[in-house]
Amino acid sequence: MTHMIRSLLVANRGEIACRILRTARSMGIRTIAVYSDADASARHVREAHTAIRIGPPPAAESYLDMESILRAARAAGAEAIHPGYGFLSENAQFAQACLDAGLVFVGPPPAAIAAMGSKSVAKASVRAAGVPVLPGYDGERQDLEHLEERALAAGLPLIVKPAAGGGGKGMRVVHARQELREALIAARRLAQSTFGDGTLLVERYLPDPRHIEVQVFADAHGNCVHLGDRDCSVQRRHQKLIEESPAPGLTARLRESLHAAAVLVARNIGYRSAGTVEFLFDGHEFYFLEMNTRLQVEHTVTEAVTGLDLVEWQLRVAAGEPLPLAQAQIRFDGHAIEARVCAEDPWRGFLPSAGTLQAAEWPRGESLRVDAGFAAGDAVPAAYDSLLAKVIAWAPAREQAALRLAEALDHTYLAGIHTNERWLGRILRSRVFLEVRHSVAMLDRGAAEFSAPQPVTPAARTLGALAALHAPSTRGPAAAAPASPWDLGDGFQPNLPGRIELTLSEDGRAHGVRLTLERGEAREALLLPPEESSTENGGTRLRLAGVSVTEETVAAVLDEQRYRARWYRRGPHLHVWIRDAHHEWLIEDPRTQEFSASAATGGLTTPLPGVVSAVPVQEGQTVAAGEVLMVIEAMKMEHSITAPHDGIVRAIHFAPGDRVPEGSELLSLSRAGDSAS
Repeated sequence: MTHMIRSLLVANRGEIACRILRTARSMGIRTIAVYSDADASARHVREAHTAIRIGPPPAAESYLDMESILRAARAAGAEAIHPGYGFLSENAQFAQACLDAGLVFVGPPPAAIAAMGSKSVAKASVRAAGVPVLPGYDGERQDLEHLEERALAAGLPLIVKPAAGGGGKGMRVVHARQELREALIAARRLAQSTFGDGTLLVERYLPDPRHIEVQVFADAHGNCVHLGDRDCSVQRRHQKLIEESPAPGLTARLRESLHAAAVLVARNIGYRSAGTVEFLFDGHEFYFLEMNTRLQVEHTVTEAVTGLDLVEWQLRVAAGEPLPLAQAQIRFDGHAIEARVCAEDPWRGFLPSAGTLQAAEWPRGESLRVDAGFAAGDAVPAAYDSLLAKVIAWAPAREQAALRLAEALDHTYLAGIHTNERWLGRILRSRVFLEVRHSVAMLDRGAAEFSAPQPVTPAARTLGALAALHAPSTRGPAAAAPASPWDLGDGFQPNLPGRIELTLSEDGRAHGVRLTLERGEAREALLLPPEESSTENGGTRLRLAGVSVTEETVAAVLDEQRYRARWYRRGPHLHVWIRDAHHEWLIEDPRTQEFSASAATGGLTTPLPGVVSAVPVQEGQTVAAGEVLMVIEAMKMEHSITAPHDGIVRAIHFAPGDRVPEGSELLSLSRAGDSAS
């Protein structure tokens, strides 16, 4: 006998919380959100029927605090808890605690989570079931001599992994015998400090594999099915960025074997709910990697090709219902690809970004889906991972889906923090991706191919200047009703064409644009090279016609070719999106005395909020270009602030442990040879 869940607490945040809430509401289930202080006004809090605070920003004191979440469930009268992904989703202790508290845990049984929670136990279980695993060692004997012996027997190159780890943490690749002992020592040290368990495993290392996975689903009535396969090979530092279904380039026989192996793994551990069995594929054979005992980030592409709602399936199975469909009833149609839009800056070494999402417009269109956790005005905290949203495109064929998704990313407009959607579009359009020549090593080895700086085209500069000219804030707060023609900011000169010169600065480079106006209409743009920005000679002249500027768009005919761009301005910051590029410029406008920070010298600022981890220099110390001056911890990573040039540290404004807001001046550095001020 089944009993439909009537109230559900989602023990998560961001995009996945919003996605689970959406399905629960559609099923008539009362929804309960939890939040930390950093998420008090977050989108998932707004979208739930009820929201309960569970603690301060650190995850260990909020989203990872089991007792706080269980207290919230009791206080709100929840019948069930959905853990989403990450945080406590694969914690067998939490699953058991939910059951002990009389709550339905929307996920697999604790025993199944525990069986796959250790890589060593998982490999032993899978090997016993007859599923291929990479040669290696995952046994109980853990002395260094025995690990070395078994590692060498597996063959080089090999990889050393913490048995209890995840997300690539602590992994060491060994190419030569003399590297092995140190790799084992280092991996054990990190495993012990990070996971509290120094157990290691070693296995053969595949330098260029693809990452293939199979979605499985099981119920409490003995039914177990697969919902097709996915390719998640576009990764950076073991973090997936682009996922697709079905996995391209597999023979029908190989695909059938993968599906059978995944179902076998799930049945072997008495699985229930949604799960994913992951494999490495070397082009000929596949090998078991691990099983994720939860809903995956990339479940959306499976939903797109099957037409199913996996969260609804999870809720129905958790309520005791059998699977809605048998294997023979599941249909697969077309191809779907997902891109993870993250708060990080691919043009500056993927530095995470945090702050207020000042503008946010997600793409819309045929066969597109957006699962977003943030909207305009929302705060993006530095305390959690950087995922903002997932954009998914479906099409009958793979290349069409890839190009449709790239186009959708071109029509994603985000301002206030740095994001990666244009960089993802480059990958989707690349021949190496479209021809299925990519592997998990593609971005770690060839990131430069996709991370070249965005070119500042003449069209981008000109449209940026036109937007800056017409933006209301360029004329200051008293722009509404000028007292006389002399108060206008249109460059008016008696009996002469009007001229206005603006400077748009990006990444320390100044781009001068001189606009010529006749009767208030821009007729010519002179793009000035930096060294000749104040002369009448040099530069590139463009004839302008048909200039049109609205609150969101700017368009013009430049030398007989029409261009259009989106724009957004906040203070001296001007965002211009044109085709597949996004420029964030600082405006220097002599008409309003609004000057960008490019005029400031001597200070080093933090590009994101965080906590100071270390200050390895002292006031008065002479430093060389590239030397680390301060280390900031943000978004679960450490980021080094380095000296841009040789110089002397004149002042240090923060100490280890201090919290620093974005844009704070961290320290003052004079150039070598300059006298102290």
